[in-house]
Parts: sequence; C-alpha cells; structure tokens
Amino acid sequence: MFCVRRCIRPTLQQLAKARGISSSCIDPNIGLTTDQIEYRDAALNFAKTELAPYMQIWDLSEEFPIETIKKSAELGFGGLFVSPDYGGLSLPRHDGSVIFEALSQGCVTTASYITIHNMVNAMIDTFGTEDQRAKYCSELSTMEKLASYCLTEPGSGSDAAALVTRATTDGSKYIVNGSKAFISGAGVTDLLVVMLRTGGKGPKGVSALIIDTATPGISYGQKEKKIGWNNQPTCVVNFDDVEVPCENLLGAEGQGFNLAMHGLNGGRINIASCSLGAAQQCLEDVLHYTNDRKAFNQPLNANQHVQFKLAEMATELTTARLIVRQAAKSLDSKEPNAVALCAMCKLYATERLFKVCDDALQLHGGYGYLKSYPVQQFWRDSRVHRILEGTSEVMHMLVARDLLKHL
Repeated sequence: MFCVRRCIRPTLQQLAKARGISSSCIDPNIGLTTDQIEYRDAALNFAKTELAPYMQIWDLSEEFPIETIKKSAELGFGGLFVSPDYGGLSLPRHDGSVIFEALSQGCVTTASYITIHNMVNAMIDTFGTEDQRAKYCSELSTMEKLASYCLTEPGSGSDAAALVTRATTDGSKYIVNGSKAFISGAGVTDLLVVMLRTGGKGPKGVSALIIDTATPGISYGQKEKKIGWNNQPTCVVNFDDVEVPCENLLGAEGQGFNLAMHGLNGGRINIASCSLGAAQQCLEDVLHYTNDRKAFNQPLNANQHVQFKLAEMATELTTARLIVRQAAKSLDSKEPNAVALCAMCKLYATERLFKVCDDALQLHGGYGYLKSYPVQQFWRDSRVHRILEGTSEVMHMLVARDLLKHL
C-alpha cells in the first residue's frame, strides 16, 4: 500500500497545482502530517479515477457499484480502524476523516456506504470475541463480504432506545422478529449488525447480534426512492423467526445500546467528513465556473458580491474542517467531552456545508439545476447527512446536555 501511495503522489500534486488549490486557504492538506497527506493522496486518486467518472451514471441508474467498492479494499479502505491481525490498518479517526473527505470528492454516496461498512467492521473488532473477529473482520477488511448497520426501525428513529425488534433465547440460539428501516446496502450486503431487544424497556434491554443475511427468515421491503444517495440501496429489513446462534451476540446482553452509540460517535465524524468532501468539490468547481463564465462583459468572479460569497463559502468549509478534525482527535484520545464534540462537528459540518453546496448550485445559475452538472448531485447527496447518524435536532440535544451537566 505504501508503494501505491508513493507512486501516485506526484500526479496528484500536479493535479492540485493545475487546479490552483494546493496553495490556497481551502487546501485540505493544511495541518496534516506526511503520512496523512499520503493517505489523502491515495483516497483522492481513487476518487478521481474510480468514482468521479461514474458518479452521475450510478445516480441515474441507481446502481450499487459493488466491484468499485470492493476495489477500494486494495488500498485498505475496508478496515481502516481494524487491527492489522484481521487485515485492517488500525488508523486513528483523524486519518479516517481525511480519507473519507477525499473519497467523497469523487462520489458522496459511495464514500458514505464505505463509512458504514467500516463502522460495522470496527464495532466487531472492538467488542467482538476473538472467534468473532477472526471469523468476520478479515472478510470485511478485504470486502469479500459487505456489511450493513441496523438500528433504525419504522417506529423508532431518533428515539433509538424505543426499538421493538426482539430476540428471545431458545437453547443455543436466538429467535429474532421485527423490522429495521432505512438500512443502507440492504438486500445486497452479506452481514448485519442488528440492535434488538433481549430484555425490558429502555436502553439496558438492548443487545447486538451479528446476523448473516443468508439466514432463513430475512426478507426485504421494496427499494426506497430517494432524493439522493441513489446508488446505494436503502430498504426495510424484516426478521421472521430468524435463528441466530447465541455465539453471535456482540458484547454482552444489555450492552447493545452502548455499542450502538459508540459506533455512532465515529459514524458522525465519518458523515461530517463526507460533507466536507462534497463542499470541497463544489467550491473547487464553482471557483472555476465563476472564473470561466462571463456576464456583463466580465467573469462572474469579478463581481464583488460573488467574491464575498466565495469567501464565505471558503470560511465555512475551513471552519467545519477544523471542528471535524478536532472531534476526531478527541475521540482518538478518549477525551471526556468527545461525545459532545462528535455531535457538534456533525451538527456544524452537515448544516453549514450543505449551505456551501447550495450556494455553489446558486452560483452556477440555471446550469446548476441540470443533472449534467455534478453540483446538483453533491447538493442532493449531502442533504441526508443532516438526518442520518442522529438528526441535527438530536445533535443540539447532545451538545446542550454536555453544557448543562457541568453547572
């Protein structure tokens, strides 16, 4: 992998120079270590060569690009946070954020699915038994198998502790009944980590099971028709007397809610990072568009209002990047305020960077509303980031809770 990165780095430096980004105030490499720059180079090259040329095709055809996703595992992107013993890179969250941001410049939807796959793999590596890690993590790291995360239900979204999917014990197995909603990759992926109820009401009655999708009794609802994230299948997963070996319990009984929240802390950084990539690409594109497009006998960017708008967009992008990377560092160092910082980074980044994408679309004028221009897809694909992995409203609650508990 190191050789791959070293081979592509000069090409990317030339690309950045040609686009005038490498020395500007929005250069994502600012503040990164040499290793982090090499990780970003590898991810950006993959994004530009394997994702960007097909992003709009996949969107229109609603194609889940499985082979391309699996190809990213050749760079280690299937097990970013997993132990090298199981094929992973064991990277800190900060490095992962840099990688996901770069991948999202090529295709937000594909990069976002890769974050979900990595979240599941990391949860098994962190909380699984040695047998579970050996059985699942290696195949997930190579992406021989793909994974989905199952928390949300038709009747419980933000109120995750109210979930009703239930697992009852029957000798050496659990019998699972219920449904999960809005599951990314559902119907295509091979493995599910499912949050379900094994005890009484509330978070302490929730456990987590690892379930193979080939298990009898699993069925899927119709693929949802969405505004964005079209090249990633999303649907309901139904469990009808699904038998799961007790050895597939992830962690201890009653620990599932804590596992879910642990996974979501990293997931919030990942999704915020995908918003960074969308906004970075939109801003790069609109900088060139406003320079090339002429109106009233001069480039659009000769207009002071346009210049000020570009400055605002650049400031929001850079500010969001700083808070996302700070949250990632706090999670890496296990700081006591890491949960609040993860919530804060997702709240700020997904809200403000969607506005950056919206402003980029506006500056494109009518062309921005055409599907032949990528800016509209970055706008559509990043909108859902304000909802999944915890809505912006729930992020407000988490930040406020952290503030008030110290009074």
